Amino acid sequence: MSERKRNGSEPLGPYIGYTVSIMMIWSEPQADSQFATVDGLRVHYKRAGRGPALVLLHGSASSLHHFERMAAFLSGSYDVIRPDLPGWGLTGPRADRDYRVPTYADAVARFLEVLGVRRYFAVGNSLGGNIAWNLALSRPERVAGLALVNATGYPEKSVPAGLRLARNPLLRPLLRRVMPRSAVERNLRSAVGPHSGLVDEEMVDRAYQLMNRPENRSAFIDFVNTDQPDRSAEIPRIAVPTLVLRSAGIDGQHFARDIPGARELVHPDGGHLLPEEDPQWVASAVAAFLQTLPASDQPPQGGRQ
Repeated sequence: MSERKRNGSEPLGPYIGYTVSIMMIWSEPQADSQFATVDGLRVHYKRAGRGPALVLLHGSASSLHHFERMAAFLSGSYDVIRPDLPGWGLTGPRADRDYRVPTYADAVARFLEVLGVRRYFAVGNSLGGNIAWNLALSRPERVAGLALVNATGYPEKSVPAGLRLARNPLLRPLLRRVMPRSAVERNLRSAVGPHSGLVDEEMVDRAYQLMNRPENRSAFIDFVNTDQPDRSAEIPRIAVPTLVLRSAGIDGQHFARDIPGARELVHPDGGHLLPEEDPQWVASAVAAFLQTLPASDQPPQGGRQ
């Protein structure tokens, strides 16, 4: 009797020496996943390191995985906290469907209060940067320092094609039911620099799986069609130390001009997803900036190994 007939499976012999690819399940909690209940919402987050608290805020249609490699660089010196923002990742949608940026900022502040973190550095990319500077306006006593990475918030900032499509009243009902993998991949490729090889099968799988979790597609449509308040005139009121990191080709970036004392570094060829495209450049710039701040501005030591 052959080996296949004896055990009902293919013999292993022909496959010895080959690597078997196992697809990651991104839509389920991982070993280091943690959850905190914040005003009735179960927020998914990851936390690693010890030192001053540093919260990393991702952009729209993204997740805490956006900062995976940056967190690895920074957790040697900081208590790095990465939440999945409401509407995205494993946190999922808000019951009230309120996706205004000031509401996000309040939710982040409440999340950190639940964790017992009262003062922190805030780093945000894209929408996460918008949330971070709104947090600095509404909770200046909490934010010890700010790093904005290709942040949004100015009304002239161009809107990506994927978001424009999601605003189409004819497409909205369809996109609530299905989000094609090909559309997810196109959006990712349009968000990176022209020379980037970042977008691969794993990245597309991750984004596709998380977008297609129950209700996440609808949360995306709700977010995109939310009328956001324009607070750009208030940006000069930001009084916390601020680092601005931007890619040379990204528009709508006037934070260094408008925030008193802000420092700016420009990446020559990165795209919108700079923390994933060049995580070491972003992490090194953030760490160097935070180390220049006076000891009196530093959040208290804390965190976990």
